[in-house]
Amino acid sequence: MEYSHGDAELIEQPIGYWSWAAYRAVVTRTRAALAGIGTTQPQWWVLAQVAGAGADARGGMPRAEVSRILRDYLDTGREALEAEIDTTIVQGWLTEDALGVLRLTADGRAFHAEAAALQRELWEERHEGVSDEEYLITLRTLQRFIHNTGGRAWHH
Repeated sequence: MEYSHGDAELIEQPIGYWSWAAYRAVVTRTRAALAGIGTTQPQWWVLAQVAGAGADARGGMPRAEVSRILRDYLDTGREALEAEIDTTIVQGWLTEDALGVLRLTADGRAFHAEAAALQRELWEERHEGVSDEEYLITLRTLQRFIHNTGGRAWHH
């Protein structure tokens, strides 16, 4: 790959622009790939949360908990996320019981596996030519930028 500038000029480039450009490229690619299998990124998040919770004694996850965890992902918002949860139910991937607990259906488990495989392919695509050490430094650096500017991320 060819970089935009030499090292001396690259060090002067604005992090705001390059972090935005990286965000836009990654999210656009991810959303297009998920659309190709008939889902949205927020629907994937919902399925992944419920699938992860399905291994515990509850066998599902309360809708309110899923919503609380995910509503701020990429500024989705509560109303939009609730609509995405509803869509996963309409698609037949999840059921919701009278207590509001979401559970994967057999179709949902199969679709989750397909989407998870796609996410793994996307991960590998994004990380091509990037070592684990470089990735770790990148994430630590971005988190430092967030901290230094008084920002907040999901882990705060």
